[in-house]
Amino acid sequence: MIRVGIAGTGFMGWIHYLAYQKVKGVKLAAVADPIKKRLEGDWRDIKGNFGPPGEMIDLSGVATYSDYNDMFADPNVDMVDICLPPSMHANAAVAASKAGKHVLCEKPMAMTTADCRRMVDAAGRAGKQLCIGHVLTFLPEYAQVIKLVETGKYGKLLGGTFKRVISDPLWLKDFYEPNGCGGPMLDLHIHDAHLIRVLFGMPVAVSSRGRMRGEVVEYFNSFFHFDDPRIVVSAVSGVINQQGRPFTHGFEIHFEKATLLYELAVIGDGVEVQPLRILTSTGKVLTPKLGDGDMPPAFAREIKEVVRSVNANEPSPLLSGDLARDAIILGHKQTESVKKGKVVKI
Repeated sequence: MIRVGIAGTGFMGWIHYLAYQKVKGVKLAAVADPIKKRLEGDWRDIKGNFGPPGEMIDLSGVATYSDYNDMFADPNVDMVDICLPPSMHANAAVAASKAGKHVLCEKPMAMTTADCRRMVDAAGRAGKQLCIGHVLTFLPEYAQVIKLVETGKYGKLLGGTFKRVISDPLWLKDFYEPNGCGGPMLDLHIHDAHLIRVLFGMPVAVSSRGRMRGEVVEYFNSFFHFDDPRIVVSAVSGVINQQGRPFTHGFEIHFEKATLLYELAVIGDGVEVQPLRILTSTGKVLTPKLGDGDMPPAFAREIKEVVRSVNANEPSPLLSGDLARDAIILGHKQTESVKKGKVVKI
């Protein structure tokens, strides 16, 4: 049984708490938060853009700490789940690794590639696992793509285009701060940067065009260059003036023998979905039954993979620190390309 301590009981801490209730082989042993009422089980003020609102929870039998460093020293904690603001990820993860804990850290991994490397190195020296919570790969539509790549059912990947666009997140005061949330590149597009890295490997260069907002890119298009010129990959992401459509994401992915299409958009008070469709080279149009695509179950599947990784003491093929570090590198290289207006080598 893996005993986990959650550092930070905001929205993501709440979502992870719910996920732990659904996964065997792991239990909540501790929580750390400077807000006193959270340590008393009052999580009712927690709200986010998906999932249920926070509730009163029973923390009897769960150790509580106002300082996460004290929790890291707890011998009854095997793994630390870092759900702190992104700018705090690196120092917390390094401290947890030094304390001999496995680490699950929410995305984005960190704000700089240097901090990402510190996190990877600290886990390596400790002989512990570092997983980064890129939950996108556990959403049914995206997991199906990965499965088809692994099985080779439709041949090799030829490329794809990826989309992730939101309206201004007015509730996030530091969204456009490079040392806060990191802007759309590191807080939003990082999902697709990570997915591109998982599916296609590391690009050799990027070319991006976009609009800046202060020190971060507000909206952009990117083209990813690979050693194999037949692989054609692009992405569009960022923030535009579309308060009536606060969120949309999707993809068109090309295999040798099929094309996969998917898109979801929140429009007004409703959700419009183009379900995953597989258009085969023989003319068939297939619509796999994948469930409703609700977010909380994806986090339970993510936690299940973390448990597997920790028990095997081997890096996750989807959540490893190396993959997440590469996604951050891709984000910074795209920003550099926007600023310079030219192709940037990786």
